[in-house]
Amino acid sequence: MKEGWQLKQLGEVCTFINGRAYSKNELLDSGKYPVLRVGNFFTNRGWYYSDLELDEDKYCENGDLLYAWSASFGPRIWNGGKVIYHYHIWKVVPDLNYVTKEYLYQLLEWDTEAIKTAHGTGTTMMHVGKGSIEKRIVPIPPLPEQQRIVSILDECFTAIDKAKSNAEQNLKNAKELFESYLQGVFENGDWETKTLNEIAENLDSKRVPITKSKRDSGDIPYYGASGIVDYVADYLFDEDLLCISEDGANLLARTYPIAFSISGKTWVNNHAHVLKFSELTTQKFIETYINSIRIDEYVSGMAQPKLNQRMLNKIPIPLPTIEEQEAIVDKIDALQVETEKLETIYKQKLDDLDELKKSVLKKAFSGELKTIKLIKAV
Repeated sequence: MKEGWQLKQLGEVCTFINGRAYSKNELLDSGKYPVLRVGNFFTNRGWYYSDLELDEDKYCENGDLLYAWSASFGPRIWNGGKVIYHYHIWKVVPDLNYVTKEYLYQLLEWDTEAIKTAHGTGTTMMHVGKGSIEKRIVPIPPLPEQQRIVSILDECFTAIDKAKSNAEQNLKNAKELFESYLQGVFENGDWETKTLNEIAENLDSKRVPITKSKRDSGDIPYYGASGIVDYVADYLFDEDLLCISEDGANLLARTYPIAFSISGKTWVNNHAHVLKFSELTTQKFIETYINSIRIDEYVSGMAQPKLNQRMLNKIPIPLPTIEEQEAIVDKIDALQVETEKLETIYKQKLDDLDELKKSVLKKAFSGELKTIKLIKAV
C-alpha cells in the first residue's frame, strides 16, 4: 500500500441510501416527478411518474452520485433534474472527510465488475446487498491525492473517448461506403426484373424442424432464421443453397444478414426459406441484393415479424446477365474483403482503448498512477 493510503470499508467513507419501492398503482404515465428505475439508469426510455411527496432523501438532483445495484450495475453522476429514484438504486453520499464524490465515482466504476463477482447473488436477476457492499474494502488515498488522480483520469478519459468516437465513426464510414456502393450498383442497372420463384427452386417443403430435446448431436450444421443454431447427426441437404429468414425481429431490425448461403451437408428448420439456383453466381448476387434492401412492406406482424413464401415471391429482383452478375459479384467480394479489413482494424482499436482504460484505472487505484502519456485521437 502506498504511503499515506488507507484501506477502508465503503460503509466507513460513504452512506448508501435506498430509493423507494412502488406498487403499480403508484406509477403514472405522467405526473409531477419522474421515477428513475434501473431500466432508465443508462437509457432514456420507458419513464413512469409519480405525484407522491416524499422525504428529501428519496429524491436525487443533478450532481448526486447514484449506484444501480440490481440487474443493471454501475455508478453514474445524475444530471437529469429532480427525480425520485427507485428502490433498486442507491444514492451514495460521500463523507467528505475521507473521500471526494469524483474519486468515489471513479472507484465504483472501476470496481463494479469485481463487486458483482464478489457480492452478486440471485439467479434470474443478480443484485448486490447493501450490507455486502458496505463491507467491501477499498483504497482511500489522502484527499489531495484523490483530486490529482481524478484530474489525470478526466484528462486521459477525455482523450480515450475522443479516440473511441473517431474509431466508431471510421467504422461507420467503412460500412456506409460498402452499402453506398451496393445501392449504386443495384439502382443504376437497367436490368430485367424477375421474382424469386422465377429464378430459383423453392425447397421449403423439404425443411424439417426438430425440437432441441429430440436432436441427435453431431457435426452437421442445423440452420434457423439467422444461421447455425446447433449441430446434428443427420442432414436434409447436400448442395449449395441460399437461406432467407422467414421470421424473427431481424427481418425489420436488420442488425445482421437475413440471406445467407449454405453448402454441403446441412439441416434447415422451418424458420428459413431454402432456395436452389442453377448458377452459384446468381445465388451470390441474390444474397447480396436481398441483404442490401429493406423488405418491411413484405413482412407481416410487428410482435412476431414473418416473411411468408407468398410475400417472398413478390419481392422484385433486378437480374442482369450472368456475365454482369459475375463481374458485380467479383467487385463486391473484393470491396467486402477490404471493408472487413477496415472493420477489423477499427474494432481492434476500440478493444485496445477499452483495455487502456482498464489499465489506467488499475494503476490509479493501486497507487501507481503518475503521469499518463495521452493517446492521440485517430
